[in-house]
Formats: sequence, C-alpha cells, structure tokens
Amino acid sequence: MKFAIHGRPFKPESREEIQNIFHALDQRGIFYQISDTFSNLLKESGVHHDQSMIFREKAELCDLDVAISLGGDGAFLETLGMVARQETPVLGINFGRLGFLTDIAPKNIQETLDKILRKEYTIDERIMLHADGAQPIFPDGMNFALNEIAISKTDTSSMIVIHAYIDGEFLNSYWADGLMVATPTGSTGYNLSCGGPLVMPISNDFIITPICPHNLFVRPIIVSSQSKITLKVESRSNNYLVSMDSRARIVGDEMGEITVSLETFKAKLLKIDGMSFLSTLRNKLKWGEDVRNRI
Repeated sequence: MKFAIHGRPFKPESREEIQNIFHALDQRGIFYQISDTFSNLLKESGVHHDQSMIFREKAELCDLDVAISLGGDGAFLETLGMVARQETPVLGINFGRLGFLTDIAPKNIQETLDKILRKEYTIDERIMLHADGAQPIFPDGMNFALNEIAISKTDTSSMIVIHAYIDGEFLNSYWADGLMVATPTGSTGYNLSCGGPLVMPISNDFIITPICPHNLFVRPIIVSSQSKITLKVESRSNNYLVSMDSRARIVGDEMGEITVSLETFKAKLLKIDGMSFLSTLRNKLKWGEDVRNRI
C-alpha cells in the first residue's frame, strides 16, 4: 500500500510516539510520501524517517491508498486539502486536543495499521461545499471546505451586513459580525460555537448560521445542499475576512458576490470499527452527559 503523511508541529513529549509510527510503517513494508513541511519538523525533532520520497506539491502525489494526518483537526483538514480532489481516504491520528475528526489514539497505531492492511475498515463519505466569487477566493484554487465557509468582519467595531439569497430568492440581511455556511461535518465545530444545530453526517444539508447577529429574531436555518446560496457583503471598511476550514484571506469589494454550492467530489474518512459519529459526540463533546444515565 502507499500512504501520504502530513502533520503539524507537535509537543516534544509526542516525539517517541511519532517515531513508533514510522517504525510500524517500516516493519510492515508500507511505502509512504511525506510533505516537505512535516519532514522538516521531524528532522528538527530527531524523528528518523525515509526522506527519499518527499512531496512539495499536491501534483507529486499519485496512486495513494490512504492519507494520514498527525495532529488535531487542523492537520486533518490540511491533509484532506491535499488529496480531496482524488477522493483519497484520510485517517487522522490525534496528537492535538479535542480531535473530533481524528479518531485514532497514537497507542493504537499498530492495531490500526494491521486493520488497514487487512481492509478491516469502512469509508465514511462526507459532502463538501464549494465557493466562487468574481475572483478566485484563494490563489491556490482550494475553494472547497469540509467544515464551513465563514465571512466575518476584519475590525473590532463595525458590524457588516450580509444579504443572503437561496436559489435567487431573498432570505435575509444579516447585521452581524459575520455569517457561515456549514456542512453536517462542520456542524460540530464553529457552527456549534455560534449556536447552530448538530446535524447527522449523512444529511445532505447546509446550515446557515449568523455570527453574533444584532437581532433577537435571527436564528440558524437548515437548507438543502442542492441549493445555491448567494452572499452579498456590505462593509464600512470595504473588506472582510473569508475563511474555509483552515484557510483564511482578507478580500475587498472586488470579490463581488460569493456563491456557495455543493462540491462535486466528497471527502472520504477512513473509519475503524467502533468509531462512529454518535460515539464521538458522547465521548468527546460529552453529548447527553447526565449522572442519571448509566448506559
């Protein structure tokens, strides 16, 4: 099998566990390519690894079976961005904090690799969203997101106004710090922090959630992912922040309308038995925790 590996800076105390991961890969004869940025971090930390297959661009990745992220959800989203268009399954090994998308604890890597080699896993397909403006939102063309697209103000005082339309029909003008469109996967992230609902991953819906709206009667709304959502922004500073997952950029009025729609490809999450959305809700977000519940 052929793996791609990417990660973010890690704590010194994680060095031994990360070294064990590479020992486990070598012992099983698994061929892997490492991102140049992560390889540099490994060298600085003294983690020994095969440096003969380093990739600097996504185009250098080919014929992958699995992509592995080492870190938290941020590392997972970066890894997904490298392989999403090819719909390569991504597995997250959690060296971060909460790690909602990163299911695997480092201590379980040996068992996990053996299950992958025996193909004892499932692929969880998740919808993604796509965004377009009058200009490219991001220069690298990564105009898709697994979690959400968020539009927010860039200064500390004035609100922005976001006029939202669904399939050309006017929805509302949001006077707020910002507005996001989230996927079911993103419903447990920024959307949750802003009072949005949790949505099952199998749902083919988007969630439109205002960020600190200055209105008592504005609430999140769930719309079909088949809808085309158009956003027009008014800002006193003539600019605003656009973020998609782990990427962010300040844009100006020249961006024009931003249109959000369903991406043509899906994210594929590699899942080992026992790792489900509902169990993750209970274990990591403490969903429904109550001293009276004994199950």
